[in-house]
Amino acid sequence: MPKDGKRVFFIADTHFGHSKIIEYANRPFQDTAKMDERLIRLWNATVRAQDEVFMLGDFAFGPKERAMEIGQRLSGRKTLIMGNHDTRSVQTYRECGFETVSRWPIIYNGFWLLSHEPMQMPEGMPFANIFGHIHDAQYENPLRRRFCVSVEQIDYRPIELGEIMKALGITDENLPDLASDGDQ
Repeated sequence: MPKDGKRVFFIADTHFGHSKIIEYANRPFQDTAKMDERLIRLWNATVRAQDEVFMLGDFAFGPKERAMEIGQRLSGRKTLIMGNHDTRSVQTYRECGFETVSRWPIIYNGFWLLSHEPMQMPEGMPFANIFGHIHDAQYENPLRRRFCVSVEQIDYRPIELGEIMKALGITDENLPDLASDGDQ
């Protein structure tokens, strides 16, 4: 855990309020009410108020008021990178409790390329891509520096950066070397 006690988490494709996603992604929920409440409960059991959470797109469907109510119930300091289904205004997502909203991928800590859809990562690219959009449980990660955080891939709860680093074989010690690979 970081010395300041703040942890960093990632999640994507919650699709709050989206009834069709239960069928499309074979989610284990009877209806959207049960899905939404379970996702909220898992999020809040994982994330504390001071933790940072990057929501990598496809946040919520349905009425604006319901999206706002859900977003305001979720713990943490939240950033949204908008996905293909996030069609509301940036201001609306701020009203949902997101401190920062971006329509485009962002680079976090100089190494992590955060996007909704997976990015093409040429061999010499000095970044690792954390993304969503891929719901299929058969998703395989053939590239060492890519990690999918769609809820179906991460047991329906936000995943901490340290877990992603471990899965990718990245440590604090080798992170600077990886980030400078493209400079040589």
